[in-house]
Amino acid sequence: MWAAQIILAILGLSAGFAVAAGLFSFIIGLGVISDFADRTHTGEHIFLYEDSVALGGMLGNIFWVYHLTIPGGGWILPVFGIFAGIFVGCWSMALAEILNVFPIFIRRAKIIKCIPYLIAAMAIGKGIGALIFFYRGW
Repeated sequence: MWAAQIILAILGLSAGFAVAAGLFSFIIGLGVISDFADRTHTGEHIFLYEDSVALGGMLGNIFWVYHLTIPGGGWILPVFGIFAGIFVGCWSMALAEILNVFPIFIRRAKIIKCIPYLIAAMAIGKGIGALIFFYRGW
């Protein structure tokens, strides 16, 4: 009986490591981290950024699995939400940039003059949608 539990634990951990490694390599492969380093002119710290992303994923899993709480987390949560939203937005834009979705669509639809308004509308819509989602508690 205990041998089966050990094998299941090893399989579960291995699968978790594989999924996490795939996710982090996807984030790094999209160029989100290097984009941040390039825009902030801190390219010499790229390995620190990549290690921070991996450490954040590991700590997030530890906090999730063991139901750990952070004292005074009530004021940290909105700050984390803002940074997480910025990161997810940059991640989705990096994915769209790689797929060249926007340039092709803009060229075909002939909407070059409206691009700033479209980007602002997408950002405002995403923000309002997030506020409604979290306000209602879904």
